[in-house]
Amino acid sequence: MSPGIAAVGAYAPRTRLPGDAIAEAWGQFKAGGIEETAVPGADEDVLTMGYEAARNALDAGELTAGDVGAVAFATTNPPVEEESLLPRFAAMLGVSETAESTLYTGSLTVGVRALRGATRAVESTGPVLVVASDAPRGALDEALEQGAGAGAAAFVVTADGPATLDAFATVSEPAVGTRFRQRGNERSEGLGITPFDRETFETTVTGALERLAYDEDAVDAVAVQATDGRQPYRVAGALPVSGERLKAHATVHTLGDTGAASVPLSLATALADDASGIVGIAAGSGAIAEAVTVDVADTVPTALALDGETDVDYATYLRQRGEITGGEPQGGGGYVTLPTWHRSLAQRYRLEAGRCPSCERLNMPPQGACSHCRALVEYEPVELARTGTVEACSVISQGGAPPEFAELQGRAGAYATGIVAFDGPDGGSASLPALFVEVDPDDVAVGDEVERTIRKIYTQEGVTRYGFKVRPAV
Repeated sequence: MSPGIAAVGAYAPRTRLPGDAIAEAWGQFKAGGIEETAVPGADEDVLTMGYEAARNALDAGELTAGDVGAVAFATTNPPVEEESLLPRFAAMLGVSETAESTLYTGSLTVGVRALRGATRAVESTGPVLVVASDAPRGALDEALEQGAGAGAAAFVVTADGPATLDAFATVSEPAVGTRFRQRGNERSEGLGITPFDRETFETTVTGALERLAYDEDAVDAVAVQATDGRQPYRVAGALPVSGERLKAHATVHTLGDTGAASVPLSLATALADDASGIVGIAAGSGAIAEAVTVDVADTVPTALALDGETDVDYATYLRQRGEITGGEPQGGGGYVTLPTWHRSLAQRYRLEAGRCPSCERLNMPPQGACSHCRALVEYEPVELARTGTVEACSVISQGGAPPEFAELQGRAGAYATGIVAFDGPDGGSASLPALFVEVDPDDVAVGDEVERTIRKIYTQEGVTRYGFKVRPAV
């Protein structure tokens, strides 16, 4: 048996910026072939998008986070340059603290590289959760920013998954400057030498394809790196499928440039489309291309959340991305120390409550005397349901947010907050305060069913605090 993909998940932000809105603002749209781009929410980043994709993959495969033996996370835009992010990511999902973790970054090819690493690790670690999540940025008036999108794909790789990762191939040459991000800069850039860019892309992609061992007649889907909507078709003549078939799984047209997640997202859509043979080719500045073949012997469970729901104008986009907000006000607000926050991660990420052994009631947080029988006890850890019911709600209008949430409100506008009741696994419930996302705040009502997700809460002392929020249940 060979390592293969056992389940797939994907996620893209619901908000979309039409290419026409950019053209209206700038007089032209430089990222050709893109209809619209996925725009991360003010409280989203690569970790929260990766969480969404990973949760979808685990659900699709009917797996628990406890089944995961290793995590491989790929991105070109980690939230911080120096810190191990994966322990927090694993804690969001409930992956064991003993699971191995590897961060892949520094190139657009790292999504494919993470899949390759998983095939080498799976025999010793057990199932590997591979996540590629990205949200590139560029200068506002440049093609890279105008085509910048966001999204994440996740794969559960097992020793005998139904979609075998058959072969890999790599080609590189020292051609620098086509796309890079300087240390300390959040925005990628390039020299804009179009003929050179095209030549290095075509040379490395076709070179990797030539080195890849695969049967052309068995391939019915191809995923190619796409920094804009035209790039994949520049190598169409060398591919084993038609341009029409290539376009069928090219997510760039509706999500934009998703960086290191570009090829993984197209692989995910091809697997959801029941493709029987897939070739994926990622390419990055440097110059390097990495290719993979996927032989699908049986249906792979998939759960993709890639549809857009809300179009925004360009001014709203700038505000949501933090380009035109005033920043966090000085002083005031609530303060939670990092040690206190750390001790409560299980509650903030996964709603881990405590069941009182004396009266069987649920307590949240699971600390101190039982709020029902007042007994001082050692609580039994209990994870609350992922869905809940709204018991009370209100809208925090513009200017009414506490100081720690003022930056978020400046970017996202008025938001809803309220009390939500979550059931325990064996009866009982606990009611918690929550912030609502992905919904018009005026549309939230008592009795609504919601589901929890993970988002950024706020940033203090330079450290982003993540925690649960709720959105309308699907």
